[in-house]
Parts: sequence; structure tokens; C-alpha cells
Amino acid sequence: MASPRLETYCCPNRDAATQLVMSFQPEVFCGVCIGSASVSLLLTILQLLPKKGQSPRKMPKASSSSTILLLISICDILGGLGMIFRSSVWLGFPRFIANISVVNRTDVWPSAFCVGSAMWIQLLYSAGFWWLFCYAVDSYLVVRRSAGLSTIVLYHMMTWGLAVMLCVEGIALLYYPSLSSCENGLEHAIPHYITTYAPLLLVLVVNPILFRRTVSAVASLLKGRQGIYTENERRLGTEIQIRFFKIMLVFVICWSSNIINESLLFYLEMQPDINEMPLKNIRSAALITWIIMGVLNPMQGFLFTLAFYGWTGWRVDLKWRKREIPWESMSSSTVDENVYPSPVNYQSNIHDSKKISTTDSQQTDEAISMLSEGNTSGDDRLTRSSPIYQGW
Repeated sequence: MASPRLETYCCPNRDAATQLVMSFQPEVFCGVCIGSASVSLLLTILQLLPKKGQSPRKMPKASSSSTILLLISICDILGGLGMIFRSSVWLGFPRFIANISVVNRTDVWPSAFCVGSAMWIQLLYSAGFWWLFCYAVDSYLVVRRSAGLSTIVLYHMMTWGLAVMLCVEGIALLYYPSLSSCENGLEHAIPHYITTYAPLLLVLVVNPILFRRTVSAVASLLKGRQGIYTENERRLGTEIQIRFFKIMLVFVICWSSNIINESLLFYLEMQPDINEMPLKNIRSAALITWIIMGVLNPMQGFLFTLAFYGWTGWRVDLKWRKREIPWESMSSSTVDENVYPSPVNYQSNIHDSKKISTTDSQQTDEAISMLSEGNTSGDDRLTRSSPIYQGW
């Protein structure tokens, strides 16, 4: 589970709210994290593996959107591995973990493990948030025909640069001037919490706006082709809208408990004594959401694969062959005339203007297909039966 409380716990003089949640049934909590992360890890990998019965298809070079979807899954997988490792050490070596709370200690390895594992989890999930933001930006720019494979380099620079910068800055302020004296006041903790939750809140606030603008742009793009908006185009636009809705639904389900939990703990920190009876319900709610976080945070990886391209099945094909990866759309192959010949060739005396129109049509098809990558075969047939696909 990803929380700034993991780094705060590494301070021997940690605050009472952090001590409350971190000392609550640690064996049960770590077991929950290991179980949830392991299930999500296995199912995510299963989703990404090639499946039997899927015929290989000739594909162009992967789009930036498909690359971003893959990178989001990789961040979730690596973040889940960090949770499993941290929780396993927590359960298997209790005496090693107990040394974290010792103020005047000579063994630096417990603190190094505590800080290192917490930073690993935060960095990977923070990078996943930034990649999800880049996906929303890329989807909008693709429809506006302002993005392509070259922009993936800029996304890499922004995502990893911001993730590392915010993580290091938050940790440096939290542990200043030293690890043994951190968390003496909120001036150390608040910047760390802000740098942790900034990308999460960015996705919650900005991504729905970008997705909504993208859906509107797709509708305009479909109508602009021939000045009509048929049932097939309407259904295609609805599929893209549902896809964006699923992505945001998974994100809200997996991370809303973190915001609630942090709000409750921050409120407890403001109290002179968090053990007072009037605060019993607040403490109980904080502990409940803490356990929920251990379940839902690691499950994001698997749930995202379902939102990206549905359930891909159990029948794994381990035979190596060059084939399409599951997260790319068949409809992208419209750029290959040997796979799907353009139906505008039915006229033998086609003019250059119509050739230019066909090129624009194919560019529009590519933009639409990038947003509908990973659809089922039924959705793909819908796309190819649509006039937007056929390039009238």
C-alpha cells in the first residue's frame, strides 16, 4: 500500500497518528498487503501474456498511447513487488523491524530498509500517476493530431523527472536535518504529504476534464468526416467514453480510501490527545480505511488492465513468435494497404484530391484507433464497419 506514513514511520520520534495505524495489527496488515499485491501481480501478468486462439496480426509501430498503457502496468507491477518485499521483511524479521524505533542506534540497516522500501513504493506509484496523466494528455493531443511517437520521449522526461524530484524533495524535507530528528513539527511533514498526493489529486481533477474534452473532440471528428453522425459512429464514441469512465472509476476506487485516511489522520494530529474518547470513531474509521488501502492500492494494476483492454482469458500461449501485443488495436492496421485495402479504389479515375482525402481519412482512423486500443473483437468489427473506418 502506498502512503506517506510509510516514510514517516521511519522516524523514531514519529507522530501519534502514524504510530496508531502502523502499530495496528501489523501481522494482519502485512498479510493483507502481500495477498492483495500477489493476486494483482499474477493477474496483471496473466492479462499481458499472449493468449491461445488469438491469430497474429500484422501491425504498424506501436502508438504512444499503447506504450503509456504498458508503462502504467509496469509501474503497478514494480510497485506491487515493493509492497510484497517490504511486508515480507516486516513479517519475517520482527526484531530487525523493531530497531527502526530505536533512537540512539548504531545499526543503520533497519532505517535504510525502511526509507528505501518506502521510497521505492512511492516513486513507482507516483510515476504511475504521472503516466496516467500523460495518457489523458496524449489522448487529447492525438485527436487534435498534435501527438505521435516522438512525444513519448517528452512524457518520459516529465514523468520520471517529476516523480523523482517530488519524491526526493519530500523525503529531504521530512528527514531534515537528520533521520533521528524528523517529524518534530508539521513543517517537516506537510511538504512531504503534498509532494506525495499532488500527482494523485492532479489525476483526479484534471484527467476527467481532459477525457471529457477528448470525447467531445472525437464526436466532432466523426461528424466532420461526412457531415453525418450515424449509429456506428455514435456507438464508437460511446465505447471510447466508457473506456475513459472505467479508467477513472478504477482510480477512484483504489485511491479514495487514501485521501479519506490521510484526512482522518491529519485531523487526529491536530488534537492534543488522539486517545480521548470523543475521538474513538475517528480512530476506528482511520484504522478501517488503513486496512482497505492495503487491499485496494495493490489491486490497481489488475483492475487497470481490465479497464484498458478487458479480460484477455486464461489460455496463455507461451510459444514465442512475433505477434501483436494485447494492448494494441487491430484497427491501427488501416495504414497498411496490404492488410485492409482502401475501399476508395473502386474508381479507376480517382483524382489527387481524393487521394489526399484518403490520407486524411487514414490519419483520422489512426487517431480513433489509438483511443480504442484493446477493444474486443466485437468492438473491432464495429470500428471497421463504421464509415469513419472505411474512409469514404
